[in-house]
Amino acid sequence: MADLILPGASRSSATRPLIVWTLVYSLVTMAALALLNLPGMTDYVGTDNDDVMRLVQVRDLLAGQSWFDMTQYRLGLAGGTLMHWSRLVDLPIALLIKFFAQIVPMPQAEALALMVWPFLLILPLMAAIAVAARRIGDAVTMHLALMLTSVFVITVNRFLPGSIDHHNVQLVLVATIAAGLLDPARGMASHVLAGLAAALAIAIGAETTPFVAAACATVGILWALEGAAYARAARTFSLTLLVSLSVIFFATVPPAQYAAVTCDSLSIGFYAVVGIGAAALFTATQLPGMQDPRLRWVVLGVTGILVAVGALVIAPQCLQNPLNELDPLLHSLWLSGVIEAQSFRDQLAREPSAFGGFYAVGFFAIGVCIFRIVNGDRVRGHAIMLGLIAVSFLIALIQVRGAIFANLLSIPPLALLIGELRRKAREAPEQLGTGLLFALAAFLSVPSAWALFGVLFVEGTAGVTNRMKGLAQASSATAGDTSSCDAPAGFAALNALPTGTVVATSDLGPKILRFTRHRVLSGPYHRNQGGMLTELHVGLSTPGEAAAFLRGSGATILVFCPTLFQTEKVAAAKTDGLYAGMMKGEVPAYLRPVPVDGPSGMQIYRIELA
Repeated sequence: MADLILPGASRSSATRPLIVWTLVYSLVTMAALALLNLPGMTDYVGTDNDDVMRLVQVRDLLAGQSWFDMTQYRLGLAGGTLMHWSRLVDLPIALLIKFFAQIVPMPQAEALALMVWPFLLILPLMAAIAVAARRIGDAVTMHLALMLTSVFVITVNRFLPGSIDHHNVQLVLVATIAAGLLDPARGMASHVLAGLAAALAIAIGAETTPFVAAACATVGILWALEGAAYARAARTFSLTLLVSLSVIFFATVPPAQYAAVTCDSLSIGFYAVVGIGAAALFTATQLPGMQDPRLRWVVLGVTGILVAVGALVIAPQCLQNPLNELDPLLHSLWLSGVIEAQSFRDQLAREPSAFGGFYAVGFFAIGVCIFRIVNGDRVRGHAIMLGLIAVSFLIALIQVRGAIFANLLSIPPLALLIGELRRKAREAPEQLGTGLLFALAAFLSVPSAWALFGVLFVEGTAGVTNRMKGLAQASSATAGDTSSCDAPAGFAALNALPTGTVVATSDLGPKILRFTRHRVLSGPYHRNQGGMLTELHVGLSTPGEAAAFLRGSGATILVFCPTLFQTEKVAAAKTDGLYAGMMKGEVPAYLRPVPVDGPSGMQIYRIELA
């Protein structure tokens, strides 16, 4: 049991340097992000459609839409689309906008809020990783972990100015859970934070539900292994999770939806199943006779059975991927092109050069943790990290979006490894092999290094050069690019038309909602199946058949962008379809062109059906 008290862990003398260094690294990272990105930015909103849609949602909240009403009334077919995102992320962004609006006009207030929000999240992320690293290693481990986290933040797109979707918040919560569970002192404060973070993670996005389940299982296993030494921590975690999730459920779910089970957002399904597990574990830690480890394992097994039965009875549909219920047409013409929803096989087949950047670091960290455990080296900390990294890695094999969590969680154990190799290299400088191992371990611990190596290996130096040119062109591109459908002139012309319903490819949907008063049929969200399918059928149908779909949807405007990937895909799928014909300049008579005053690749048509 000597490995339970890790070097330098939970010592008050280490608290002040940790806070200071966390602040220093955070400020340096923020400055680097600002210098690298702000000068070339042409828009204050992130490039991801989710960033744009989040702003639309926040604007609706500020305009008076009910806290409990998550319907996007301007998206989809009649009645709108009920979004699955949480108000818990809308709220701080809305408050920032209102704060800055007291000082500057609203457009500038939005821009400031969208820049500040992702930067603010860097601080708790750095703090969580620093604490986790300090608990698994020493001060050197902490510094190396902070360096690796800084590189991570700078090279991923989740903390860039304007990145306001919920993924950056999820990264902070995942790191907080890991840091809390690693506490060798089994402190109540650590497990309160871990339980609260787990509840928030469930409420904010279903993507992290398997991770939270793994964290809960970890708490249960630690209690079964350690007994009374961990009982208070297990009770604290489970009670905090139960109470926090209860408060969040009743604070964010409208009363009319209390009995509805949804698998992509907080609902009675997730609430009841997690509540059963948390309540059972809390009760189990207080039962008499729990000094016997065999009895603890039996009780833990019963808790697992109760959770499984609860899931099968209350939310059996949530035991599969919610995206499995998508129409096959959406799978082929939309979801197959969404990178973050691809499996490892799809990723390897389509872009093998990027495969290492997604999967290599997590795989490396899993191997390091297993090696440590087998050799009896700080078993408790590495076992906890192994479970959390492995679950994130398994999620990434199904959907590549999980890779970013595995890469983040890999930082503490890999920082410990790098620190030890660094020490050995300094103690024996004449041994070149040790120095090479230190450099190699540092290189292998950076996802972006793997991505660069992948491009070099698959495409050669020419590939690296082309990628750099592409990045330079993207950063210097302006909204005045005549081939761009994002140019302001197109949206200005569109907004000048009488308010109506727009048919456009799903990738344009959020931007149309942001820049115009119109409603739009299609947006890249799985709950908007009806609107997306209608737009796809318009593009795939012959001009005569398309007119029937347009009439049935009540559409008054069609926006056509020939350079968008989805437009090209639809046109290629049906060579006699409307989009294929428009690619060749064949526009039916019922589409009347609208002039665009300025450079834009957007083609706008009024729909005039007899």
